Amino acid sequence: MQHKAHEDGLAKSELWSLSFRDLFYKYVRFLPLFVLSVAIALLGAFMYLRYKVPVYNTTGSLIIKMESKPAAGNQFEQLLSNGNSLNIQSEMEILKSRPLMQRVVKKLQLEWTYKAVGKIKSVNVYKMAPFKVRAISLPDSNSFFSFDVKVINENEFKLNKEVNLYKYNQPIKTPNGVFVFEKVYNGPIGNTYRVERVPSWSAAGKYAGLVQVQPKAAGTGILNISMRIPNPELGADIINQVMREYSAYTVEQKKLSSDQQLAFIDERLADIDGKLDSLKQLAIQFQNQNNVVDIQSQSESIREVMSEADKQINDQVAKKYVIDVLDTYVNDKKNEYSKVPSTLALEDMVLAQMITQYNLAQSERKRLLDANVPSAHPIIKELEGQIDKNRNNIREALKNIKAVTEPLITTAQTRSSTSASQLQGIPSKQMELQEKLKAVTTVENLYKLFSEQREITAIQRSSITTNSEIVSGAEASWDPVSPKRRSIQMIAILAGILLPATFIFLGEILNDKVTTRFDVEKITAAPIMGEIGHSYGTETLVVTKASRSMVAEQFRIIRSNLQYILTGKDKATIMVTSSFSGEGKSYISTNMGAVFSLAAKKTVILELDIRKPRVLAGLGMAKGPGISNYLVGKVDDINELLRPVPGYENLFVLGCGPIPPNPSELLLTDRVDKMFNWLQAHFDMVIIDTAPVGMVGDAMTLGKYAEATLYIVRQGHTFKKQVALIDELYQEKKLPKVSIVLNDVKLKAGYGYYGYGRYGYGYGYGYGSYYEEEVAPNNFFERVIEKLDVRKFFKKKKRK
Repeated sequence: MQHKAHEDGLAKSELWSLSFRDLFYKYVRFLPLFVLSVAIALLGAFMYLRYKVPVYNTTGSLIIKMESKPAAGNQFEQLLSNGNSLNIQSEMEILKSRPLMQRVVKKLQLEWTYKAVGKIKSVNVYKMAPFKVRAISLPDSNSFFSFDVKVINENEFKLNKEVNLYKYNQPIKTPNGVFVFEKVYNGPIGNTYRVERVPSWSAAGKYAGLVQVQPKAAGTGILNISMRIPNPELGADIINQVMREYSAYTVEQKKLSSDQQLAFIDERLADIDGKLDSLKQLAIQFQNQNNVVDIQSQSESIREVMSEADKQINDQVAKKYVIDVLDTYVNDKKNEYSKVPSTLALEDMVLAQMITQYNLAQSERKRLLDANVPSAHPIIKELEGQIDKNRNNIREALKNIKAVTEPLITTAQTRSSTSASQLQGIPSKQMELQEKLKAVTTVENLYKLFSEQREITAIQRSSITTNSEIVSGAEASWDPVSPKRRSIQMIAILAGILLPATFIFLGEILNDKVTTRFDVEKITAAPIMGEIGHSYGTETLVVTKASRSMVAEQFRIIRSNLQYILTGKDKATIMVTSSFSGEGKSYISTNMGAVFSLAAKKTVILELDIRKPRVLAGLGMAKGPGISNYLVGKVDDINELLRPVPGYENLFVLGCGPIPPNPSELLLTDRVDKMFNWLQAHFDMVIIDTAPVGMVGDAMTLGKYAEATLYIVRQGHTFKKQVALIDELYQEKKLPKVSIVLNDVKLKAGYGYYGYGRYGYGYGYGYGSYYEEEVAPNNFFERVIEKLDVRKFFKKKKRK
């Protein structure tokens, strides 16, 4: 038992080893296909790399300076800083915006594109064209057009394939306007260029879509600005100009904000100045008309109290006025999306923070609108909601401050009235003059407040600087990022390998027929008796006394292997069957009979595939009375039916005879027993060529007369699922000692061990002394070449 288990283990190990070798050899034999596929793929990669326009990456760095907020309560610093803070994400959007790119396009004159025209591709020759186009008259700035320029010599060129020659630096009238082709330098003569002109907004949209802005590191404010473009010098110029235009843009925006504040203050000053002049005029007129002199000396304590009360009233009235001014300004619809200039004289920390938040929201909304973000965008709507909320908060704060101010005014007025009542001795005209002068003082204080505010705003405007700085300018790099030559070549090699491998693999997966010996071994445990190679001959009988062909030797090997199954028997009956018709039963039966007869074994071949007999036809022998005649009782002497095979001393054939209508029933008669008893008594070897076991039950009926069964499996013909039938017959012993013969095995390059080589057989160098090689007939192309006799054709050409 241990010995048997050891043998089973070795068999399984060999089988798995076989599977790995099988996988290797299956693909190795297609090596020329793989080489061709890789060569084609590499050729495709070469063509792609040759004509693909390379793309280069250009990068520059810009730092966005984060402005510090002024200290709370420091009105001067709050005003000087203009209350803005930056949002990095918003600045990134501005850097990629079309309006900013349009400024770049106009600055660099990128409405014009210059390309060198090749046979297959055109290349952007930014700054390398020998000329530059300048428009003198352009009727439609939104027009799209192009020129084809053919350089003839250093001074002349052709335009749009016209016959006329044009000279540089001279006006040329075209349907699109009047232009001058300015000579830059002497370029290569004979080159063709294409000059394309697009509107600035179109070029801006094209280049803005290529700009990529990414933070270099979190919290640093440094932005990397990059773009991928076929001309790296053009990309470097665009990025550098974007950074310069962004700096100029931020300065312009700050100046615009300051100008709005100055306009607001000037408007208020003009209004206050008119009121002040009017009040002064009234006071002077009253004094002249009534001849009022200065107030008499009064009690110092009463005057001090009244003066202090009056000062407090003036301050609170001014404060109330500012509140009303700010409230009116914020509530005015025309100022809905304008900044609040400042808190003016209202030194309230909460109100100052509210106004700062309000102005920040206004700045953010304007930045996004300037960056072409639609007004209906959710971010804009969110900002507008925030502005409305802040506006309401400001008004509520002003209301609260005003509510506090009014009681203070009332208290101060009460104190002033009390003091005034104490000065009843003062003439009423002098009191009236005092009131008028008090009103003048109040308005003068307001004028002073707004004048100081104007000076602060003017200082702020003059101190405006850009909030960005170029860290590193973009430089042209001529190392392309796409296509990557090595990557493309590696992809081509992989594709060249994987594509044929995939097709081969799919072919193997979809192939449901037996291709290799391993296909049989992995399905059934039935032993394989041998392999019969493909014969290119037309004769059925390939085994002769003098034959040394590979196929003849393989039949001799099967004869030797049968000795291990028919141990100790000089006589035997062997049945040959298969799964269905066309697998070579008659061919195997005939040659097995021949190989036994050559070994001095008296052999008879029974043509018992009664429905479809082929043995006699394969031997080229005429039909005649046979087995069916004997079984129905028309012939009693079997010896009369035996027919010797010409050229073989010990080989006979017992033909089928006429095909009966009931072959299955005929094989169940007693005469079948008598026939086999007689044959087994008079012959050493009886070969039964029976019907396919997978189609009819004849083989099952005749199995009891045989000592061994050769089950034929034909390469490329027998279905793999039919091999399972063999395993069932073998495991359940429905047929005697089943063993398999793999027929019509075609030797394929690389297959080695399961072509003819499982036992060391194979075609090729080194075998000539053992076997006679069969030469395959010429295929279609070889026959065509042979008929054309190409060598003669070349000889004639040489003679010519």
